[in-house]
Amino acid sequence: MKFSLGIALSPLDQLIDLARTAEECGFASIALPDSLFYSEQVSAKYPYTSDGSRFWTAETPWSDPLVTAAALGAATTRIRFYTQVLKLGPRNPVLLARQVGSVAHLTGNRFGLGVGLGWSPEESRWCGAPFEDRGARGDEAIEVLRLILGGGMVEYHGKHFDFGRLQMSPAPTSPVPIYVGGHADVALRRAARVGDGWSSAMMRFDELRATIDRLTRLRAEYGRADQPFEIQAVCVDRFGVDGFRQQAEAGVTDAIVVPWRFYGTGFDGDLNAKRDGLRRFADEVMSKVN
Repeated sequence: MKFSLGIALSPLDQLIDLARTAEECGFASIALPDSLFYSEQVSAKYPYTSDGSRFWTAETPWSDPLVTAAALGAATTRIRFYTQVLKLGPRNPVLLARQVGSVAHLTGNRFGLGVGLGWSPEESRWCGAPFEDRGARGDEAIEVLRLILGGGMVEYHGKHFDFGRLQMSPAPTSPVPIYVGGHADVALRRAARVGDGWSSAMMRFDELRATIDRLTRLRAEYGRADQPFEIQAVCVDRFGVDGFRQQAEAGVTDAIVVPWRFYGTGFDGDLNAKRDGLRRFADEVMSKVN
């Protein structure tokens, strides 16, 4: 099992130091969150809390995950980065392909693209994209991204995106993996059908295990059972050496963790306390799980 560091809700001036410490401690990746803005009112419930409320405020710090990946990549040498997850709905995939290809090059192919459709109608509409057909648009956007990032002169003529022959150079020298987020069955089907992996939001272990089993069946249904596939999980009720071993046995390949939370330091806590938490977690848990 690999471990990824979740940096959501941390002050932005801590991120470079946290990335360097995570690399020193043997973390495989850093999971980069995405939020475009905080709208005062939202016309949909947040899908990953019991009451539909957001667990952050208008003052919570966020940075663009692609910009963050480039900055952290310049400050490190080995650790990888992936978006967990970037919202496709508000973004044009042609422009996004240019950004993703640039980050892939600037980080030395240490970047993976985790994508979701986005839950907030305001984020899509206020960025000029419709919200209602986001599923079909998301499917086409993934096709566009793979096509352009694959290199060469390409064109695309879909219902939602349409362009003539174009080429973005240089193309990434290694394929950029695309991980698909979402808990609904249509999202799981999308992950099984076109994804290089699936990325969870916060889940209890029993639900996580059932979801992984569902993904296994779907991947077989789509003839992809033998292809590599990452399971990136945020499990909220299995911790410690035994807990992470249980996750691995259930099929988790990459556990996303915020280690300082285990030792009493908050998201906005002291940087040195967070770095101590990373080192302690690496010594007490990571070194013993595998």
